[in-house]
Amino acid sequence: MKGTTPAYFGPGFQINQEEKEIPDLTVTGNFPKWISGDLIRNGPGLVNADKPMRHWFDGLAMLHKFSIQNGRVGYQSKFLDCMAYQSVQQTGKITYADFATDPCRSLFGKIQTVFNPDPKITDSAKVNVGKVGEDMYALGEPLMQIRIDPVTLRSLGVFHFGQNPGNRMTTAHPHYDHQEAYNLVVQYGPINFYKIYGFNESVRELASIPVREPAYMHSFGMSENFFIISEFPLVVQSLKLALRLRPFIENFKWKPDQGTRFIIIDRTTGKVLFKVKTESFFGFHHVNACERNGRLVVDMVNYADSAIIDHYYKHRLESPEGSLPKGRLERFEFDVAAQRLERREILSETCIELPHIHYPSMHGNPDYRFVYGCGINESKPNEFYNQIVKVDIQTGLSTVWFSADCYPGEPVFIPHPDRNSEDHGVLLSVVLNAHTGKSFLLLLNSADLTEMARAELPHSILFGYHGLFNSVTKTYA
Repeated sequence: MKGTTPAYFGPGFQINQEEKEIPDLTVTGNFPKWISGDLIRNGPGLVNADKPMRHWFDGLAMLHKFSIQNGRVGYQSKFLDCMAYQSVQQTGKITYADFATDPCRSLFGKIQTVFNPDPKITDSAKVNVGKVGEDMYALGEPLMQIRIDPVTLRSLGVFHFGQNPGNRMTTAHPHYDHQEAYNLVVQYGPINFYKIYGFNESVRELASIPVREPAYMHSFGMSENFFIISEFPLVVQSLKLALRLRPFIENFKWKPDQGTRFIIIDRTTGKVLFKVKTESFFGFHHVNACERNGRLVVDMVNYADSAIIDHYYKHRLESPEGSLPKGRLERFEFDVAAQRLERREILSETCIELPHIHYPSMHGNPDYRFVYGCGINESKPNEFYNQIVKVDIQTGLSTVWFSADCYPGEPVFIPHPDRNSEDHGVLLSVVLNAHTGKSFLLLLNSADLTEMARAELPHSILFGYHGLFNSVTKTYA
């Protein structure tokens, strides 16, 4: 019926979660016995307190773990134990500012925040899960990341990038090599900086670039020899963040005349090698960066502008008549010696978001071929992400998995132990069945996206963001 709220809206965006532990889920089909480990996924778990949170990117983090062993699947969920979560538990109110939701304040309260040295920005790291050495972390855009026990999902402590004062945000997508992890931090203040840090047992500042109006960035790129910052013209005056009179993202303004700027940084020296300005565009996710024959190749999921952020407000997602802007997989090829953008091309016209590759083997690999993600089926163009997509970047062709009334999350690739091709393995995705109001873990053959199995939950899981498959389990002290 026209004007009816979509059936996926309540269970996907609005219903607070409860912590659960279910040793055995009902499985249809077969999970191969070679799959042994845990899919740990992150996302919002509490989205209503004294008021509903306004945006898909708001909420208090909940971790979900699907344990797969000998063809059986168990499930566990747990809230991330952080100050923002503890405050809601104690007061029943939202007291920490989130992405697009702030606590209710009187005019006097707003004035007080200007002089309050505690910014009370959420520490709920709800976006991703990552491993640094043997340690596992819940990752978010707030500066503090939270170490977790991958067996119990308990919160073990806080990690942050050094002791520099001032408001700072980081990306939820660190990069890794055999030595350490790397992340981009934006430092706001009288002088703003983009900073690249390396971290393992200690934190090292590797690069520092001053900037007049810093941009909102959810990820960055890294190849064998370079860091790549894509600076979109969605920018902020730091004073507005310091005053904190509006929710975080609503202080940023889209300035398309500035264009989008790539900043290419030497990983060895930390020095900026060159900057290239292009026509304006926006994106959340770098997909891959690699080097070949003196060229730096950067693949991203991009949009014409930043309107996608506005479309994720829940009052717009609740409408059955809107449609999300469609992300496209795009390539930028730089001539490093000439310090210029040599070529820009669309790799696929298929809508894709929450992109995923097999990071350990394909990141930085100039021969990589396949990108997996969520998309929107052409038969249901006004819905939320309702299909899984596999893009072959060599041919531009796409394969999809689509099932009516089903809304998948990020697909995570698991390679077959005897893998004989890049796409020899399986995909795991947490899917909401809007018809039943319940979620399930979906297993697909990654070669052709045929369905292999489902593990059914007795409840729904809110639409989340990112996670990882952890094939080694260990209890931390």
